[in-house]
Amino acid sequence: MTDELAALNATLGIDVQTLAARGLTPFAEATTLVLAERNASGREFELTPSAAAAWLAMRDAAAADGVTLQLVSAFRSIARQHEIVAAKLARGQSLDAILQVSAAPGFSEHHTGRAVDIGTPDSPALEEAFEQTPAFAWLQANAARFGFVLSFPRGNACGYLYEPWHWCYRQETA
Repeated sequence: MTDELAALNATLGIDVQTLAARGLTPFAEATTLVLAERNASGREFELTPSAAAAWLAMRDAAAADGVTLQLVSAFRSIARQHEIVAAKLARGQSLDAILQVSAAPGFSEHHTGRAVDIGTPDSPALEEAFEQTPAFAWLQANAARFGFVLSFPRGNACGYLYEPWHWCYRQETA
C-alpha cells in the first residue's frame, strides 16, 4: 500500500491499518477501460474489456430468459470513492456506519473495472429488496457461467453489509 493512499484515507479519518485488520486489501485502478453500457439518461458505465464483454453476454442471456439486468454502477476511481465517503461524512454519517456500506478510497472492487452494481426495473437501486427479484434469482443461477460472483453475501468476512446487487467479474478473459 502506498503512503499516498494512506494519506488520502487519513484526510477522511480512516486508518488503513484498521482496514487491514478487517482483511481488506487495496485495489489498483484499472488502466484500460471500455464503454460497457450507456443508460437511458446517458450515463456511461466503464469496465475492463473482458469484464465488459462478460457483462454484455450475461445481460443478453438474462434478456433472452425474460429478465432485465441494468447497470447501476461500474468503474469508480479512487478520487470518486473519496468524494463519496467525504460527502457522507459531511452529511453527519459516522465513519463506522459509512465503512459498512462503502469501501474506503483505494479499497473498492469498483476501482478494478470488474465490479458492477446491478439493478432491475421496479426494484429500488442498491437496496436489499433486490434479492427478492427475478433478476437476483437469475444471477444466483447463472452469473458464475459468465465469471461473476456475489462479492458481499450475508456475514461476509469483509465486514460489509449484505449487497445482493454487487457482483465482480473474477476471470481474466471473457
